[in-house]
Parts: sequence; C-alpha cells; structure tokens
Amino acid sequence: MAASIESLLLEISNLEEPIEELQTLKTALFSIPLSALGDSVSGPRLAVIFSLLNGNDRELIELCVEILGRILLALSPVHLAQNCRMELQAGLKHPDDTVKILSLTQIGRIVENHEAVTEIQNNQDILREVIHCIAGEKISVAKEAIGVLATLSQSKAGLNAIFRSDLLKDLKDVMAASDIVRYRVYELIVDISSVSPVSLGYCVSSSFISQLLDELTGDDVLVRAAAIEMVTTLSRSQHGRQYLAQQGISDKISNMIIGAESDPFCSFYLPGLVKFFGNLAIMDSPQQVCETYPAFQNKVLEMALGADPVMTGVALDTLGILGSTVEGKQVLQKMGEKFNAVLKRMSQLACGGATELRVRCLEAISLLISLQVEQQTEDLLVLTESWFSMLSNQPMALIWNISTQPFPELLCGALRIFTAIAPQPWGQRLMIGTPGFMEFVVDRSACLTKEAKEAKFDLVGALGPDGPP
Repeated sequence: MAASIESLLLEISNLEEPIEELQTLKTALFSIPLSALGDSVSGPRLAVIFSLLNGNDRELIELCVEILGRILLALSPVHLAQNCRMELQAGLKHPDDTVKILSLTQIGRIVENHEAVTEIQNNQDILREVIHCIAGEKISVAKEAIGVLATLSQSKAGLNAIFRSDLLKDLKDVMAASDIVRYRVYELIVDISSVSPVSLGYCVSSSFISQLLDELTGDDVLVRAAAIEMVTTLSRSQHGRQYLAQQGISDKISNMIIGAESDPFCSFYLPGLVKFFGNLAIMDSPQQVCETYPAFQNKVLEMALGADPVMTGVALDTLGILGSTVEGKQVLQKMGEKFNAVLKRMSQLACGGATELRVRCLEAISLLISLQVEQQTEDLLVLTESWFSMLSNQPMALIWNISTQPFPELLCGALRIFTAIAPQPWGQRLMIGTPGFMEFVVDRSACLTKEAKEAKFDLVGALGPDGPP
C-alpha cells in the first residue's frame, strides 16, 4: 500500500488538475494505519500536495487539507518542526480558514513536544502569524491560535518568547482590531495567567491584566459582562484570587452589585457578578464570603424570589453551589426565614414552568440536601430533613411525581434528589415508608436514556452494597 501511495504522489506531481487521483490518494491514506504512513509520504512528494494549496479551486483545497491532515498526523512533531516549517507558516497566511486550521493544529502538536518546541519558540515569524490568527474572522481559527500560544506559554522560555520580545507589540496591535478580538486576547491572557504565579506576573507586567480589570467599570454593559466572566475565570486559581484580592477587586464587584439597583441595564452583567462570588465562596469559604460581602448574599436571595427566569436560574445555581458544602449549609441556615422562603419557591419552580429552570431547580435541591455519611451529625441531619420537608406536605410524592413526567432530564433531576437523601437515615425511612417506592427503585423500564440509567444506578448504589433495604 505504501508503494501505491508513493506512485499516486508521483502521478499527481505531473498533473494540473488531479482531482480523481487525489480522491484515490485520500481513500488509500485512510485505509491503512498511521504507523504505516510516515516513511512513504515525507520529503519532496509531500511538497507536491502543499503546492496544490496555492490554487483557487475550493474542491482541490478541501481534498488537500484532508490528505495533509492525515499525512502530517503520521509524522513526528520533531520531523514537522525541522522539515515543514515554511509550509506551515505559509498556511497561516492562506485565505482559506481550513488551511489555517490545518497549520495551527500541526503547530499545536509541535509546541506540545518538548523536543520540537524550540523550533517554533525561536521562530518569531511563525509566532507572529499565529498571533495574527487571533483576529481571524472564524472563531475556530482564533481558538486554535489561542491554544497554541497558551500551550507555548506553559514554559518560561515560551513566556519569554511572547512577552519579552517584539511579539508583545504584535499582540497589543492585534488586540486593538475590535472588541471581539480584544476579548479573545483577554481569554488567552487569562489562560496563561491561570497556570502559575510566574505566568501571572508576565501578564501583569505587560499591563494586560490591569487593562482587563479597568473594563469592569466601563460604560459598555456587554463589555463589562465579558470582563466579569474573564475575571471569574482568573479567580479559579489560588494565585489569581490572591492577586485580585490585593487589587481590591472583590470590594469593587460588591459595590457593583449595590450600584446595580439603579442601573436599568444591570441584567446584562449582574448574573456575572453573582457567579464571581459564588465561585469565590466555593473556592475559599462560604461563610467568609457571605459575611464579608452581604450584598452578594442579599442579591442571591432577591434573585431567587424574583420574576426574571434568567436571574432566578443563576440564583438557583449559586445556592446549590453554596449548599453543596457543610459550611455553606450552615451559612444558608443562618439566613432563617429568608432562605425558607427560597425553598418554598424552589418547590413551586420544580413543579411547573420552563423545563430548563425546573432542571436547575432540582439540581440545586439535590445539592442542598445532600450529606455524605462522614459528614452526618445529628444537627446536620435535622437540617437536611427540615429542608426536604419544607418543599411540600408530601415531598416524596412531589419528587416522585416529577420523575414520572415525560422529560428524561426531569427524571434524572428527581433521581439525583433521591440519591442525595438515600445515605441519610431519615431519607431511608421515607423511602421504605412510601408504598411502591422500592419497586420504583429496582424498575429499570422507565429509564430509556443512558443518563437516566446511570442516575438510577447511582440511586441503587447510594442505598448500600445490597441495594434497597
């Protein structure tokens, strides 16, 4: 087969429009394992296929991209770096986005390889073209370019190649192209910053981070919303949270929540502000975050009880995250009647309304009442039981009824609630005391989807190694 591929490549090199021969070559290439391809397709024969990319025939280019994608995957990253640099660089400037993606994908393989990466790391021309691809019209091209640069930046040498060279100016010039491109660059910067304190230091010293933080209070609410999302991503690393704390960003975002009361456009960015603190609470301490920033706590409760389904959904997600930990449960308990009102609202939402909101509601309930065996104390068991009882006069019947409705996602949500109470003594008593429930647990006939079958399996497992008591 390798010999036939070689002869096809030779034949193609002598033809002006070798569409049929390329089709045959493609079939041949995909019919043998990658390990058998390497030696038969390197060298001058490969240059023939690259040269065909220079035409305007769309069908020809598509075929060549598929063929090269297969062939190049068979070659080692070191071979690519040493023998295909010029072709890959030319591909980055090609008017066809599929050719750009082909080149970026192969360059991505090179920068992931510690032996090959220096060939790209030390080639400013290629890196400059990669940076320019961030401004590409197609988001798929920009994503590949961001991935290449983020991977390269995982080493100090890679950081120096971008931030301690003329390429820094290229990155800033590209950033100025448009709001969309600016936020692609922010995405790259946050990806790099999240790796380590050292990488964050490079991004801080190049002024990208301070520019991002300034966007939080900009006049454009859509820009503000995007900035909040980026800052939340940065806060997921410990060193990122430390930096943001040093810059007083949590205080600033708390003040933004307070100021949102008088902003008619706050619905664009308020969910992001709440998600920021929800993330902070779960990463650090729910009690500390809620006590330090009461505006966050009050806003979450207000959103959960409000009429805006978007705000309500975000509030439900946030309360679920908070209540997934023991400390978070204790914080919510201290809210007293305000939180009890939210539980009753959850019960109403779970029974009717848009399916997506019902699913999010069921997920939040399951997190709130979950309590692993090692976490179970008398006080906490009393708490989770009281929250479950607050959903309805007959909470088991309520959730069971939801599980019988013709929506697989609702069935899964209901099963997760049952799984949450299964390890708890009061939950097991309720299950045993509910006529027909144990038969429901072992009945697989209602679980038609993979997710539902897995959720039922988890419920059976949560009831103990011997299944239902």
